[in-house]
Amino acid sequence: MEAKEFRELTSEELDKKIYELKEELFELRRKKAVGQLEHGEQVRLVRKDLAKAETVKRQKALGIAK
Repeated sequence: MEAKEFRELTSEELDKKIYELKEELFELRRKKAVGQLEHGEQVRLVRKDLAKAETVKRQKALGIAK
C-alpha cells in the first residue's frame, strides 16, 4: 500500500490495518523460522507497509498529516 492510501483511512481503520499488518508479520516470521516461507521478500514488504502505516498514524496524531 502507498502512504497516500493510508492517509485516506480513518484513525480506527488505520489502527485495524496496523494490527492486521503486525499479525501478518508475526505469521511470516513464524513460517520463515520453520522453513515454510518460499518468498522472503514478503517479510520486507509487510515491514515497509507497517512502517508507512505507523508513520501516517503519528502524523495524524501530531496534526501534520498531508
